[in-house]
Amino acid sequence: MANASEPGGGGGGGGEAAALGVKLAALSLLLCVSLAGNVLFALLIVRERSLHRAPYYLLLDLSLADGLRALACLPAVMLAARRAAAAGAPPGALGCKLLAFLAALFCFHAAFLLLGVGVTRYLAIAHHRFYAERLAGWPCAAMLVCAAWALALAAAFPPVLDGGPEGEHAPCALEQRPDGAPGALGFLLLLAAVVGATHLVYLRLLLFIHDRRKMRPARLPPAVSRDWTFHGPGATGQAAANWTAGFGRGPTPPALVGIRPAGPGRGARRLLVLEEFKTEKRLCRMFYAVTLLFLLLWGPYVVASYLRVLVRPGAVPQAYLTASVWLTFAQAGINPVVCFLFNRELRDCFRAQFPCCPGPRAPQAALPCDLKGIGL
Repeated sequence: MANASEPGGGGGGGGEAAALGVKLAALSLLLCVSLAGNVLFALLIVRERSLHRAPYYLLLDLSLADGLRALACLPAVMLAARRAAAAGAPPGALGCKLLAFLAALFCFHAAFLLLGVGVTRYLAIAHHRFYAERLAGWPCAAMLVCAAWALALAAAFPPVLDGGPEGEHAPCALEQRPDGAPGALGFLLLLAAVVGATHLVYLRLLLFIHDRRKMRPARLPPAVSRDWTFHGPGATGQAAANWTAGFGRGPTPPALVGIRPAGPGRGARRLLVLEEFKTEKRLCRMFYAVTLLFLLLWGPYVVASYLRVLVRPGAVPQAYLTASVWLTFAQAGINPVVCFLFNRELRDCFRAQFPCCPGPRAPQAALPCDLKGIGL
């Protein structure tokens, strides 16, 4: 069977050389963008103390894995393209299996990690008190990262042991063989199941937020108060909750005598205030954008592989298959761009850590000094 990367015609040597040059330049650009973006993103999270939280630890692990995937896979694809153009010897079976294992490992790691992130985002919104007490620290993030790597390691073996694909994109895309390898088919099925479960978690979170939206202002009858003892039809217990949370002033209400208000050093059980709720929603939007982009970039390749297995090898046009493989390569470097676009906190921290150019607020900051100089 002919190699899938061959042009398939009697094209001239100049056209093949130009196509090879464009292909190598595009792969080199993807490699540089992925390494620069993910390394810069990791440095930002490590250097900025305000980002030392569980969601950003998970984002740090994802960026490092994407950078390692680009560093391990893209140079191998470039080497395979040069060998295919020069009609040289194909890579050895052991090298192909090793690269296929690394590609499957990094792909599954991203899928499992995004699933865990989706679950933690749901807990942060729906069960914020439990999340703040049990899951907001770095031990939970470390356990989630270790679980993602362990599951990815367990899931990456079957596609590799069942054989090797063909073509220059084979080492890092796990292109399905025409005869249909059950291991690679199981790889794609498990990948689709994990990504689908992640989207179901975000759908449940969206329904939870929608069900608890206040469509009209609540009109409650006023509560009666005597020395902070609110009672009556409009009493909701908020005054007592504020007192026990450490926000009470003045004498202790008679109804709360014997209850010590929680101070700052007593492990007070914090409530989800409006600003924290907005922050959690912004993080949810950012992580869902990363998850949706993962689906959009890997979806065409999964569909093409299933068509080649279940229908026939020639059912998918070669142009579509090549484009789907290049989309999977682009996934290794697009996540930092999406995170900066959807997270204002990351942009502010980036400007603070790397002040390459003055921001638009610099002239406004000097305005009060000028006004003082003229006596205002």
